[in-house]
Amino acid sequence: MEINFRKAKFKALAATIDQCPASDVPEIVMSGRSNVGKSSLINALVDNKKLARVSQTPGKTRAVVFFEIDEKLLIADLPGYGYAKVSKEMKSSFSSLADSYFTSGRKFDLVLHLMDIRREPTDEDVAMLEYMNANNIRYFVVFTKCDKFSAAQLRRRIEELKDIYNFDENADIFAVSSMKKQGLDELREAIAKLLI
Repeated sequence: MEINFRKAKFKALAATIDQCPASDVPEIVMSGRSNVGKSSLINALVDNKKLARVSQTPGKTRAVVFFEIDEKLLIADLPGYGYAKVSKEMKSSFSSLADSYFTSGRKFDLVLHLMDIRREPTDEDVAMLEYMNANNIRYFVVFTKCDKFSAAQLRRRIEELKDIYNFDENADIFAVSSMKKQGLDELREAIAKLLI
C-alpha cells in the first residue's frame, strides 16, 4: 500500500464512540497529553498547516477528530489528557472517551503515542504505555518538540527516557520536530511499511 501523505482531509468529529465513522481502511490513533503537539504533527506529516486546528489552549479538543489520508488511511486524534485547567467532570469525560475508544472493540492498526521530550514522564503516560503493553496494542513512541536539541543531546535524552519508561527493547521510537520538519520522513516510512 503506497501512502504519500499528501492528499488529506477532515473526515469526522465524534463526541461518543457511536459517532465514530465506519471505515474499511487502516486506522492510526494519536494519543498523548494536551499540548504535546498532536495537531501539529498531523499537519506536518501531510504538509498542510491548516488541516488540524492547532489550539493555543491545551485541553480544547474534546472529541475524537478523524482525518482521511490519501483515501487509504484514517487518523483518529484522541482528546489530550492531563490538562489541569479543565474541570474534573470535563477531564473525566475526555478520559472516558479515550478509554472507551480502546475498549470498544473498534479496530485500529497502530497508536502513535506522543510525549514532549522536554518534559518528565507523567503518571498518565506511564499508565498508557503499560496498558498498551498489557493488551498487545501496536504502538510507536513519538517524542515531540525535539528542535531545541542537538543530535548528541537528543540521543542522550532518549536513552535517559528509555531507562525511566522501561520501554521494550524492540520499541519503535521516533524523535520529531513539526516546526523544523525533523524526523518526519522516518515516521512516514515506518507507518507506510507497517500498513503494507
